[in-house]
Amino acid sequence: MSLPFINATERLARKRSIKVGVAGVPGIGKTSLIWALPHESTLHVEIEDGDLSIAKWPGEVYRPQTWDQFRDLVVAIAGPSPTAAVGQPYTEVHYKRVCQEIGDPGRMARYQYVVFDSLSALSRLCLQWAKAQPQATTEKGRPDMRAAYGLLANEMVNAISVLQHVQDKHLIYIVILNEKVDDKGVKSYELQLEGSKTAAEFPGVIDILVTLTLQPSPSGTKRMFVTNQDNPLGLPAKDRSGQLDPFEEPKLDRLIAKCLGQLTQ
Repeated sequence: MSLPFINATERLARKRSIKVGVAGVPGIGKTSLIWALPHESTLHVEIEDGDLSIAKWPGEVYRPQTWDQFRDLVVAIAGPSPTAAVGQPYTEVHYKRVCQEIGDPGRMARYQYVVFDSLSALSRLCLQWAKAQPQATTEKGRPDMRAAYGLLANEMVNAISVLQHVQDKHLIYIVILNEKVDDKGVKSYELQLEGSKTAAEFPGVIDILVTLTLQPSPSGTKRMFVTNQDNPLGLPAKDRSGQLDPFEEPKLDRLIAKCLGQLTQ
């Protein structure tokens, strides 16, 4: 077996994709951001029933009702994982089974963008699965929530890590943002995700994390992406590309193009 060296020419020529997290408080318009993407090559993964703002959007939708259905989508997007052990999800066997069920070999290839809406709802779906596993029940038949949250963390982080290696699609994860105010009136923010490990590790396995927020403008307020980790508002943000301004227009196609160095203005 040859060692997996990649020379500079191959590395620079490799097609790159961006993994983006979009956080925002409820009602600010996170789902409607999908309108900026080409519908013919975008898959909307609708995990929560909140698509009223895009009811007339003409693109394709995948609605996982169970954690197993989401696992199937992950392996369909990413292909088999070389680190998956026999009997686990994301193996070659899992991948072949899902491809058979999809039937259309070209279906996944036509998606350039996949929007997961939302990661917050997905974590709740995963927790439901985790609580039903034998490992989440004590010897006396009682629920073991500590074990359930351990399963949740492992499953969520594993799924996102598998998707991290996707190179032919841009992945957008929508996340609800919780706003808290302490006794002194100081605001703080956290991602609404079940399990502290998932919330802590999610920013580390994506390239870009932006917060959709309202900013003052001459006409009142306008929506903007906050991209800088050191922003004065204390909002979650991260820019691994180094290409973004502290505030960017709330257009996903433009944001991704700029991260790839394809847009300078």
